[in-house]
Amino acid sequence: MAYKGLKVMDSDMHVMEPGDLWKRYIEPEYRSVAPAGPAKIAHPRLHGVEMPGKQLQSPLVGLKWFGPLMQHMESQMPDYAYAVERNWDGISQLHAMDAEGLDIAFQFPTKGLAVLGLDSAEAAGERGLDPAFATAIARAYNNWMHDFCSPDPKRLIGIAMVAPHDVNAAIAETRRCVKELGFKGIFLLPGLIKGRPWHHPDYDPLWAECERLDIAVGFHGGVPDQLTDFGLGLTESLMMRHTFSHCLGPMSAGVALCSGGVFDRFPKLRVGLLEANCSWAPWLFGRLDDHYKDYTGRFEIKLSKKPSEFFKSNCFVAVEPEEHAVKNFVEWFGDDNVVFSTDYPHPDSRFPHSVELFMKLPLTDTAKRKFLWDNCARLYGI
Repeated sequence: MAYKGLKVMDSDMHVMEPGDLWKRYIEPEYRSVAPAGPAKIAHPRLHGVEMPGKQLQSPLVGLKWFGPLMQHMESQMPDYAYAVERNWDGISQLHAMDAEGLDIAFQFPTKGLAVLGLDSAEAAGERGLDPAFATAIARAYNNWMHDFCSPDPKRLIGIAMVAPHDVNAAIAETRRCVKELGFKGIFLLPGLIKGRPWHHPDYDPLWAECERLDIAVGFHGGVPDQLTDFGLGLTESLMMRHTFSHCLGPMSAGVALCSGGVFDRFPKLRVGLLEANCSWAPWLFGRLDDHYKDYTGRFEIKLSKKPSEFFKSNCFVAVEPEEHAVKNFVEWFGDDNVVFSTDYPHPDSRFPHSVELFMKLPLTDTAKRKFLWDNCARLYGI
């Protein structure tokens, strides 16, 4: 499979997990409180997830979103008929990859972007997640993901969910998923657990293990959860909120990692700042460099190089299929740090025309080849 002679790798394809995933895969002691899909599905591509006794997202969020979302998706639904018919299984995922022209795709969650969006019970009390329960949620998802990828594990490649609520348990789960399940990375929500930014030394053992295993760390925004509000309180309009939420989370993680000394301590660590666009990077890291060199940064921390140089040596960002401002990124940083993604099957995906639209971007043939394959291969170490 290739698109007009070019191999294509999707850095961030999504699954649509069955509503009973955790009931079937989690340990028996957690089944009564495990996450589950709602009794009634509002739309084949808007499943949702609930957790007994927990509020996974703000009750004000989404009240006015569903009408516009369903209007937006109505004309797209014939393209998803096969996936809906097969209940979004691995076979339908391969079918979608063939339709889009994808050779390999790294699999990220949908419901799984919500289930760990609660702080640790150590910080949030009854509203939070017990660290052992959070770890069990991640473990169940990863076991299901392994089965999901089984129709063709060379093309369907899992990215592990880990729960930073317990760093030692996250390390053990990372190791298991790589060694036993064949996954090529982990993903984290960018919101903060126990108020710890991502450069906090408590996470150093996790970064050390990811570096040792030679795997990627992906930061990916999720639904409006109970962690950091990257939507800036814009709850009524999905257009307004989504413009901020999926970008600001990975941006925040990138700032912490690039200016917090993490890449000095772990120089081979690779990080993907995913589903967040890429064109903001020249402005953000230019500003961060200024704050390090010409403001207080140089008195707060000693770095071996500028934050923007750490970004270039250790980070990757994802381009949207119609992100014409990508030319500004290439002018500033070159073409070695951008990966391609379809965001299938989420409402803002351009499936099955993502690759086709990407090919129209103002990029050289060399840059297109790197974005579609080479850079993603370096991010995930394949």
